[in-house]
Amino acid sequence: MPDTVIVAVVSLIGTLAGSFGGTQLIKYRIEQLEKKVEKHNQVIERTSILEEKMKVANHRIDDLENREE
Repeated sequence: MPDTVIVAVVSLIGTLAGSFGGTQLIKYRIEQLEKKVEKHNQVIERTSILEEKMKVANHRIDDLENREE
């Protein structure tokens, strides 16, 4: 076999292995980012609920203060 064919085959194998490894790394990193985004979204949802509860509590406090006057 000519040397160029051997070099081409070895290069092809290296390229395919590198591409597969890179793809797996990207897939892993995307999964990790998805987990972080999910945690962030849960925090946002809980914060929204807390804000609503604070709004209700403040309204009740205002009503109680106004009753005393």
